[in-house]
Amino acid sequence: MNSPRIKVAMLSHSYHPIYGGAERVLAATIPHLQKLGVEVYVLTRRFANLPAFEMVNNVPVHRLPIPGPKVTASLSFTMAALSQLAKLKPDIIHAHGFFATTTTAVIAKNLFGIPLMVKAQRGGYMGDVHRLKQKLLGQQRLNIFCRQIDIFVTISQEIDRELELEGVPTDKRVHVPNGVNTHHYQPLDSSGKAELRRKLSLPESGSLALFTGRLAPEKQLHNLVTAWKQVRESFPQAMLMLVGQGPEEAALKQAAGTKNGILFPGSVEDVQPYLQAADIFVLPSATEGLSNALLEAMSAGLAPVATTVGGNPELITDQESGLLTPPDDSPALTQALLALLENDDLRIRMGQAARKHVCKHYDLETSARGLHAIYTGLVLP
Repeated sequence: MNSPRIKVAMLSHSYHPIYGGAERVLAATIPHLQKLGVEVYVLTRRFANLPAFEMVNNVPVHRLPIPGPKVTASLSFTMAALSQLAKLKPDIIHAHGFFATTTTAVIAKNLFGIPLMVKAQRGGYMGDVHRLKQKLLGQQRLNIFCRQIDIFVTISQEIDRELELEGVPTDKRVHVPNGVNTHHYQPLDSSGKAELRRKLSLPESGSLALFTGRLAPEKQLHNLVTAWKQVRESFPQAMLMLVGQGPEEAALKQAAGTKNGILFPGSVEDVQPYLQAADIFVLPSATEGLSNALLEAMSAGLAPVATTVGGNPELITDQESGLLTPPDDSPALTQALLALLENDDLRIRMGQAARKHVCKHYDLETSARGLHAIYTGLVLP
């Protein structure tokens, strides 16, 4: 007997064509939810030059107005979202990230009696819990969230611990990590990698290290640029590529200079070919949730170097499926990169172990089934 169809309204700060880790995870997960019988609608903020409504890959996307300063924009988003939710009449509201989306979802739950689940996007000092508590009446809002939200989806042990400290009981915290399309992000053999490098106009010889994501302060990319200058003294043919855009771009380009083998290709719609062309993935962040960029890199068979923040230690077993370094430690980052560049066998072995781990524990279908189980429990308790 088929399960009843479940109608879910996803509230997200942004969505396609705004590209980031959270947006990619959501867009990749929705088709798997649809296969499980979930009817998904996305409610998100409307940025300039984007239509108010659009079907994006068979997903109805409602973009809501955010005029004026932050307070006006948040109020406008909330009012428009409540109006749209009244029309959609979903079985469940699934909010992504705290702040305006969750505040709106809590109001909707009280107005319409709709079950509510929320996914915190990030832990640590720049994470959802910490940032909310820094805002005006933030602790009071967080207390309301803890009482009103039916299920908190946690993507890392760090976030789970933070919610536990805020008094959220165990039965309201469900661990469903992000998933990755392991078929799309898979390794190439040496000939395939060489051909891809030619297509991307990258050097065919020498090792290539890669970062993908926002060029933002919390990614601590200045430490990577500093480390890379020292790496090049031992490996002058090695290249580093920082794929993405963000507020730190100009400063990073200036710090990188023109003779240190650091490339800035900008933002790309699909990072797959860059991952398949590379040898090492580097994530020097000061804070993370469960990094989608790291999942994609490990799925593609890259040996990862990452800091011991967020969900990184859950993804990487140090010295087995990658190397972990303390955050904000450029010398340790340098030594980790040198260790992988000096030992091809170690790099290849760690890349293989990384992919095996991700394929076993973090595929998209597993993540979608976990969410579907929560939906079913909320609709049919």
